[in-house]
Amino acid sequence: MSDAAPPFATLAAIARQLASGEVSSTELTESYLRSIEAMDDKLNAFRMVTGDRAMDAAAAADKLRARGQTLGPLHGIPYAAKDLYDVAGLPTSAGAKVLETNIAERNCRTVDDLQAAGMVLLGKTNTVQFAYGGVGVNHDHGTPHNPWSETLHAPGGSSSGSGVAVASGMAPMALGTDTGGSVRIPSALCGISGLKTTVGRVSRAGVYPLSWSLDSVGPLARSVEDTAMVYEAITGEDPVDTSTLGQTRQRVLRELDGDIRGMRVAFAETAFWEGANAEVVEKVRAVANTFEILGAEVSSVNFSPAGDALALNPGGLIIAAEAYTLNRALVDNQFDELDPAISNRVIKGKDVMAADYLSNIRAWEQLRNEARAAMRDVDVLLCPATMAPAHPVAEIDADPDTYSHYNLQYLRNTSIGNILNLCGLSVPCGFTSKGLPVGLMIYAKSFDEVTALRAGHAYQQATDWHLHTPDLDWVDD
Repeated sequence: MSDAAPPFATLAAIARQLASGEVSSTELTESYLRSIEAMDDKLNAFRMVTGDRAMDAAAAADKLRARGQTLGPLHGIPYAAKDLYDVAGLPTSAGAKVLETNIAERNCRTVDDLQAAGMVLLGKTNTVQFAYGGVGVNHDHGTPHNPWSETLHAPGGSSSGSGVAVASGMAPMALGTDTGGSVRIPSALCGISGLKTTVGRVSRAGVYPLSWSLDSVGPLARSVEDTAMVYEAITGEDPVDTSTLGQTRQRVLRELDGDIRGMRVAFAETAFWEGANAEVVEKVRAVANTFEILGAEVSSVNFSPAGDALALNPGGLIIAAEAYTLNRALVDNQFDELDPAISNRVIKGKDVMAADYLSNIRAWEQLRNEARAAMRDVDVLLCPATMAPAHPVAEIDADPDTYSHYNLQYLRNTSIGNILNLCGLSVPCGFTSKGLPVGLMIYAKSFDEVTALRAGHAYQQATDWHLHTPDLDWVDD
């Protein structure tokens, strides 16, 4: 890629370069497509690359800019989308071979929003089958390779390809989804920033569903500022997704900068830390010093709703029931063609009794009220995004029991936020002795994304963890 737009440039930096004429959208897009061609055979981030479409969109963006017209700060910037997002004329396979001929008739709402903002789609990224897994393993389309290790390590799921694409510099931003942690886990394990939005904040229309109760849409990018840029472009009401009714587009960029003096920042104690890797704990605890220097009021709180949320999610009962309902025809009729690591979990939803399902849903609502009360005197909660760094895939995928163990381990801290319907942000906060990224989770109250983003942006303005990039010499060999 040209010096004017290095492969690890942020959206904000690229936007400035495009505006100044240092680089064109066509040049940018060509460069990212070359990077994908050079590296993706080894990294396996992309399910499909839409090169011709991307170049046409980039040329259109350049023509519009030449006439003195732009569609906003994202105008002309390339991105990738998880292969759950419908794009007209392309298959939405949701990580499954049985869905490779599932051609979308129209774009999903989020892709339409980014197209309206002038963004350029590079292609669709690999995902865990049906987006049902926190490790990132896919036995149908292959597991994306976490770029921080030459040995195949977990990329995190289910937005695995999106995480790898951004972390390796093949795309400056990629869309993900988050039902139990699927934006934040790959962000944490791949050393990038990822935003889990509150259910109801961003339309899910046209996004392949896993759980109507928990699914959310969010971006993975190089910085918190980048996630805010995308978030602002995709929020708002969509009549097709009734969870968004009454929501207006949230303007967060104008509130992003500035000090956070007096912000009430608290480490959420108990469940988030139990059994966590010692190096992860050390790196996350160390962020207290940075927040104190920034003028925040740092404390600790006994956040009991976290443990209660885990207790109210036995075996992922709600997700299993809803995942089975949504994929019933495939599971009942093509079970042997599905990935056993996924289908054996989905089919458990078939046996969930209505009384148990409804009882849990009601208990969740009460618990969400309790979480709001527990956060009354706190602006954001801090904890490890994942309780462990990336492990080798060969170790994780040795047998079904080992896979299940690691899958639950990676999902633990993130799934709590989904059950409580908090918004959450994962940002890099250090590395282990093996050079693997560690993610800090910043939780804010429901629909208070702006506070989570302000806290994360301030942290990144005072640190440089998000500027670190993996050594990719082994990819070029």
